[in-house]
Amino acid sequence: MKVANLKKIVLCSLFTVHCSLFSVNASPLHSTTWGFRLDLPEGYEYIDGNNQDRFSFKGPNGAMFDIIVYNGVYQGIEQMANDVNRRLGSSGEIALYDYEGKAAAIMDLHFRNFSGWALCVELAKNSGSAKQPLLCALAYSPSSGADMDLFHISALDSIAPSDVEARRPGPVMEFSFPRGEKTIEVPIKGTAISALIRENDAEAAQELVDREYAILRNYEKAPNWQQAWIRFYRMIYRDSWDRIANGLFRLEREWNAANQDGRAFAEKSLAFVQGFIYERDLEGSDFVNLVTALTEGRGDCDSRSMLWAMILEQADIPSAIMVSRVHSHAMGLADIPGTGARFETGGKKWLVAETTDKVGIGLISADKSDIASWLGVIFNVP
Repeated sequence: MKVANLKKIVLCSLFTVHCSLFSVNASPLHSTTWGFRLDLPEGYEYIDGNNQDRFSFKGPNGAMFDIIVYNGVYQGIEQMANDVNRRLGSSGEIALYDYEGKAAAIMDLHFRNFSGWALCVELAKNSGSAKQPLLCALAYSPSSGADMDLFHISALDSIAPSDVEARRPGPVMEFSFPRGEKTIEVPIKGTAISALIRENDAEAAQELVDREYAILRNYEKAPNWQQAWIRFYRMIYRDSWDRIANGLFRLEREWNAANQDGRAFAEKSLAFVQGFIYERDLEGSDFVNLVTALTEGRGDCDSRSMLWAMILEQADIPSAIMVSRVHSHAMGLADIPGTGARFETGGKKWLVAETTDKVGIGLISADKSDIASWLGVIFNVP
């Protein structure tokens, strides 16, 4: 059963995707009508639809991505999935499951000369309406073309049915790498406290990192490589938040963020990640998943910078990161007062934080101070 073996398919595909990419930016989509969010890989271009309940995108190598919202048409996910299969003439399998309390289905698509994947999932009901809106997303490409499975899977996994899931692992990750029912208490390295982590969170988080890195490699020489980099970090941030949310909360409480000014809390958090073991993997994604980074106290600059930014966000301190391909480096950004080096992105001048050297916030080495070689990555956008 191909659907049942989706995890194996992802693993086998991780480092085999090579394709030519469009230079069109695929900005995240937020439907104000239905509440869902979508963050397609770079290179997908909107080509058709009504910008309300029908959207069609064209991607690399003939890849297509279609979304349709049905409101009150079907009695449930199973009926909709079966009808979509029937109308397409698809011979693929359907697997029903629960995603964050919402009925969902993963579909293996094989129709005419196309193959790919589909996701069906419940959306939130509109206020005062008894109808249950259902979303159907199809990701497919010519069967005779390049293997686009990772692009299809990443596109579907970027769907968040509502704002709640915008900080939860995506629907495909939760199907293929479920977090597990057991919650375990894991010590947070370098502190006297621990965090509640689901039993499979670290493994699943690393699989997401590796999958997205396999996609990112295709943009190394593409003109839209910067946007691809930003999406890579957005996908990790979204997948990681709920996995480490309890740890973020306990750190905030332990360090008494409510009774400190923003800069003092940022300094304390910065000292925490600066104490990590420095670790790089130049042959892989070079990003230690944030569950492991938090609990084992290890990681490279981008893992530390993102974790530091998330600790600050937990304490309601606006934060972001900056990355540089020129310097092979990343640093944290915080919207807090005080002196120090600043980097402007997204309309703000952020205070810079070096996470690998034990220096105070706002200090940056002279050889990395060339602003033009840095790219800002902001996670929390409307």
